[in-house]
Amino acid sequence: MGTRAEAPGAEAARAEAARAEAPGAEAARAEAARAEAARAEAARAEAARAEAPGAEAARAEAARAEAPGAEAAGAVARRRKGPTRWRGVPLPARRHRPGLAVVAAGVVLGFPLLTTLALQTSTTAHAAVVVGLLPLTTALFSALRVGSRPSRTFWAAALAGAAAVAVFTVRQSGGALTTADLYLFAALVVCAAGYTEGGRLARVMPGWQVIGWALVLCLPLAVPAAALALALEPVRLTTHSVAGVLWVAAGSQFLGLVAWYRGMAAIGIPRASQLQLAQPLLTLVWSVLLLGEHLTAAAPLTAAAVLVCIAVTQRARG
Repeated sequence: MGTRAEAPGAEAARAEAARAEAPGAEAARAEAARAEAARAEAARAEAARAEAPGAEAARAEAARAEAPGAEAAGAVARRRKGPTRWRGVPLPARRHRPGLAVVAAGVVLGFPLLTTLALQTSTTAHAAVVVGLLPLTTALFSALRVGSRPSRTFWAAALAGAAAVAVFTVRQSGGALTTADLYLFAALVVCAAGYTEGGRLARVMPGWQVIGWALVLCLPLAVPAAALALALEPVRLTTHSVAGVLWVAAGSQFLGLVAWYRGMAAIGIPRASQLQLAQPLLTLVWSVLLLGEHLTAAAPLTAAAVLVCIAVTQRARG
């Protein structure tokens, strides 16, 4: 009976004590949580400060290790770009191919073949004077190709030079044109056409590409012809013959024409063609020094007359 009476009072006392204790306990727990959070934040900050120098060093080391690879990659990219720009030669445009065919037919095949056939029955001195009309012929082809109108002085000098060459060839051949003369005049026409087209193309593409593509176009004919000639004719290799073939192939046929077409593009076809004015006289001199040929009095006189006539045409056009 006493215990039942005591129970409600004890329960009420404990409830009152709990209510009195709750605010303090809640405050203590909150304070403890804030302290724990502060300690954790301080620990993370300390860890970050301790790690930062190592991380920075690691990043720097990675950058140093990566730099050579990046530089090498850039170098490879530049090397890959180089051949495309310098060594990768694109095919000539379709509109340029007829002109290259004219260069190939006139300069690479026609002129060397025709002059060689002429020299079988003609002297070098005789051929040099006839070929001395090549600058004039080239200037005429250039005037026709670009549609210019030469003056009367130009035509008068051109006709005078042609007459001088015609008189010389007829006198040298005994009053009639020979087969060699026909070969030489044909060589003048095809070479002048090739020079004119080559000079025109050299304005839009490098000179070495002009003669290079012309040589490539001739390969299907030149290779079988060379093989046939070697099979039919005896070959006697001497120092003189080998040096002559190498000079004609590398010097006269390629390197000389590279500079020639570049000059034509730089100063124009008519002006550049006049640089060949010295060719007849130089050929006469070399024919005496290298081949032991003898000059007649008419050869140098006719060559000088041709040079004068061509010089007048150059001045008239200017």
